[in-house]
Amino acid sequence: MVGCKKTSVDGSSRKSFQESINDMASSLPTLKQVKFNEALYILKTFGVEADGDIAEIAALGKLLDGKKTNEIFALADQVAQKNGITWSSTAPPSLGEMNIFGDTAASEKDPNDVDAASLSINVRNIAGDSLTGSKGLIITPQLLDNNGKKVEFEGAALETIMEISSGGNKISTSKNLMQDPAFRGFTVLYAKLPKDKIFEEKIDIKLSVKTTKKLLQMIKTGIAVNGQALYTPPPPVVVDSLQVPTSTVDPQTGETITTPPPAPKPASADPKATVTKFLNNLSSQNFKAAYESADNPNWGSYDKFSNPNSGFGSVKNISVKNISVPYNKDNSANVNVTYDVTDKNGKTTSLNVTYGLKAVNNNWKITTYKINN
Repeated sequence: MVGCKKTSVDGSSRKSFQESINDMASSLPTLKQVKFNEALYILKTFGVEADGDIAEIAALGKLLDGKKTNEIFALADQVAQKNGITWSSTAPPSLGEMNIFGDTAASEKDPNDVDAASLSINVRNIAGDSLTGSKGLIITPQLLDNNGKKVEFEGAALETIMEISSGGNKISTSKNLMQDPAFRGFTVLYAKLPKDKIFEEKIDIKLSVKTTKKLLQMIKTGIAVNGQALYTPPPPVVVDSLQVPTSTVDPQTGETITTPPPAPKPASADPKATVTKFLNNLSSQNFKAAYESADNPNWGSYDKFSNPNSGFGSVKNISVKNISVPYNKDNSANVNVTYDVTDKNGKTTSLNVTYGLKAVNNNWKITTYKINN
């Protein structure tokens, strides 16, 4: 008595999962079987979050439970596109012989059996402008042989993992596939790195590349980042929940009289006027006056603030297009400004900036500065 082949994934157990996958693959033409295994590898590597092969297989079984072949291909296409992987379910086989269950020995033609002795890391800046500086980093791993020369290979699917940490604390983990020495690596955008987690404006990068027989790793520490471009959340709206009404008892009637707490005293100046004055001072190169209207610890000293290479000292002219105050309450305000900045080299950049302000001694001071995408 022969049972019917399964046409959809059964993720109820590892055994059922593997049996259903084998049934579905055997119903496909040979080339489609290869692409099917590639799709499963893409989904196992990038479509689930788990530690270790066994946990990844279990998570993948739950993800694909009940799905048919065409649904698996479509999901793999989405995951590949989301992670910037040059793979498509309709393209010819490109990742060699994949087996997510890992119970077959590597063949002599295994494209992932790359003979590499070590790993190097290349770091380069993503060009920015003289006002805002670099916007991020490109991190590229390179496989080397015993002589320190680049290893040539093609058609591989080497799982490559990048971990970013700072001050001993892990910040993020990213995955990709290295298919040949022209691997483009990873893009690290400063706007996605939280400033409060970056210690002394430096990060550590750990890269791992897994071949069939080896796990190659390399760590590069103390990589400087552009602190001005790191993500800084807008200032929180502070509500004084500890301030409660005071109560007194009328000696004649015995009634309790509640006195409401005094309203916070608003700053006399207008936060929009403070930001406008700040930008006008920058535009006229009066950097000292601009610096004195701020109390932003991220800008550091006046010398750092007015530096012509990494600070505001490169500003030649500012043309404001729009300015608004979306929030102004309890001595805290946000001011949104869109404007064009022309530096001393004649380059013009359009910016959309949110300034956070606090009332200090009855005057507004700029305390935060965030460039919006």
